[in-house]
Amino acid sequence: MRRKGFIVTALINRAAGTFGESPASGLVCRNCGATFPLGAQHACFECFGPLEIGYDPERLARVTRADIEAGPYSLWRYAGLLPAGHNPLTRVESGTGMTPLIRADKLADRLGFTAPLWVKDDSANPTHSFKDRVVSVAITAARELGFTRIACASTGNLANSVAAHATRIGMDSIVFIPSDLESAKVTQTAIYGGTLVAVEGSYDDVNRLCSELSETDEFESTAFVNVNVRPYYAEGSKTLGYEVAEQLGWRLPQQVVAPMASGSMLTKVNKAFKELVSIGLVDALDYRVYGAQSSGCSPIAQAFADGTDTVIPVKPTGIAKSLNIGNPADGPYALDAVRSTGGAMAHVDDEEIRAGIQLLAETTGVFAETAGGVTTAVLKKLVESGQLDPSRETVIYNTGDGLKTLDAVSDRVQPTATIPPTIKGMRAAGLL
Repeated sequence: MRRKGFIVTALINRAAGTFGESPASGLVCRNCGATFPLGAQHACFECFGPLEIGYDPERLARVTRADIEAGPYSLWRYAGLLPAGHNPLTRVESGTGMTPLIRADKLADRLGFTAPLWVKDDSANPTHSFKDRVVSVAITAARELGFTRIACASTGNLANSVAAHATRIGMDSIVFIPSDLESAKVTQTAIYGGTLVAVEGSYDDVNRLCSELSETDEFESTAFVNVNVRPYYAEGSKTLGYEVAEQLGWRLPQQVVAPMASGSMLTKVNKAFKELVSIGLVDALDYRVYGAQSSGCSPIAQAFADGTDTVIPVKPTGIAKSLNIGNPADGPYALDAVRSTGGAMAHVDDEEIRAGIQLLAETTGVFAETAGGVTTAVLKKLVESGQLDPSRETVIYNTGDGLKTLDAVSDRVQPTATIPPTIKGMRAAGLL
């Protein structure tokens, strides 16, 4: 790796002073367990495996419920459990987090639940997706590490968030997307005024290009949030687990269902639950984690169905473009999280996804993008197949706003009637 020399050393030295009281203690390889100092590094120098943040358990154990509850009404209330932003002056604060946890009684009735069913609605974040969580942490870390420009490879929601956050704090951004992305997501990214590059190819092609660019001299001052600062970026998803536990009165749900693209979000929710138990913020519980994918891009769910640890890359198709990562980096870890908790995975086709979007909207008032349709449809499928227990309290994650993917359902819903502006017209339409 080009940055193994001077540049990484400089960033690590800078990080050592910047992170100060942070509970983060270093970078740990998820494959071989090798450890490295905190810095802009995402792959192990020993085995090339992915790195994640390691924490000092004594520092984590100092965090109390009272500390968290006294914090800001945003994801930064959990700063004591995150690798960046321990100093309020360095945080990228956009009001991200503390999104609604909605009790979905009508949906529960439709699906035969006898236990509470909840929707964690992350479409309420500033750019209307959960990506504001990971970006807030990643850009905060990037600033603390001395980077001056922000970049990413994205299937849409991450592009929206990076462009918005960068302009909010006055940093340059350069965002790379597949050229066939939904028009609403393209517009929402471009409107913020940063550099937007459409690449002729799939997300995996875009990600490969960004990985190569991150190693060039021209991009040495650029933080690719999901490449060279990925270990910090991924930790932002833990706040989805922290918030659910706090919103349930400091207890864990018995089951959670999460959509999977790379598989990272699901693994970090599981990590958050385990951390909360280990430091005594919640009681231990035999919870189960379930994963949801689109049939057009289901390499992780297929590996689960095949009973293998090998995730075979696929060429993505289908309407759930925000989940279309054909070579998911965290696939093996998502499989481990689901299997170790006794959960399951499933995938659903485009028609089931559209029906899932409509079902969630009709029963909860939450209009989800296609990823939320995947999660709702998989929830239904898992209940019907007996793999998910409707007598256990369950939380499903909606990760984005339906206004981003209107084309998916625009032909399914129309005005109930079109009438002249008269009472007679109302009667003729059977509305009186």
